[in-house]
Amino acid sequence: MKDNLHSYMKVGIVQLMAYPETDTVESIRKIADDAFFGAIEIASIPEDIKGEVILILEASHLVIGYVGQPLLLNNKLDLNSLVTQQREAAISAIKGGIDEAYLLGAKQLAVLSGPAPAREKRAQAKEVLVDSLSQICSYAQSRGDLGITMEIFDREYDKKCLIGPTEEAVEVAKEVKRRYSNFGLMIDLSHLPLLKETPSYAVKTAKNYLTHVHIGSCILKDKSHPAYGDKHPPFGMAVGENDVEEVKLFLKALMEIEYIGEGKQNVVAFEVKPLSGQSPDVVVANAKRTLMEAWARL
Repeated sequence: MKDNLHSYMKVGIVQLMAYPETDTVESIRKIADDAFFGAIEIASIPEDIKGEVILILEASHLVIGYVGQPLLLNNKLDLNSLVTQQREAAISAIKGGIDEAYLLGAKQLAVLSGPAPAREKRAQAKEVLVDSLSQICSYAQSRGDLGITMEIFDREYDKKCLIGPTEEAVEVAKEVKRRYSNFGLMIDLSHLPLLKETPSYAVKTAKNYLTHVHIGSCILKDKSHPAYGDKHPPFGMAVGENDVEEVKLFLKALMEIEYIGEGKQNVVAFEVKPLSGQSPDVVVANAKRTLMEAWARL
């Protein structure tokens, strides 16, 4: 494509992934200073720096997304737990995240399903997940216009989540969306090799419910590699699964369903993480180059 990619999408980045060991305020300011980015995704902010972060975000003109997954993963909480108290704890944690997301000016909050139970319990777990997501969407609507998006993860290699295959994600989304228009799905390019799905298949399957996307890579070829599985390593690694060609195919699929397109400003966000000893800034520059080259090849 010869047209400016920023005319077709807003490019975003997951701050806590790209800068895992950098001071939070410093890394948020760094992203806000970079006009390449039109969006940022942040997780819960400590109280002692929240005011400073809000000032940066208010001045930035960035679209803000709230990363709710750590609230669940770090505390081993499960939105599809068949144990009522455990599920209620997960819902409560996300409701707290919704409150903070509104405070930070976020437009969308992301969650993920819990671990996949035994096969014979999966149907029940999906019903429970639909109920949990419905409660979360209802609470978000009661506070304003925050969108809720469920990220699709692998079921086999790393996170081993209930959702799971894109087709099953769509089944859940269809049920939630019957009552709550503020719900949608997130596809992450880095998860597609783990799901054994192509960009075209995943995007077209989820097209009626797709509200957010991430681009990144993963490692499957070398089980001994420290970044094996769902660790979001830089693009272009010899043992990695995604590079320029895969990003190009993903963008092509997104364009075909009109998630991106001339005049559209839906977010396409990098989720990349430096390996041990790597510079976060270099890994972010790698991601930018990969996206720009993929765009040029369209």
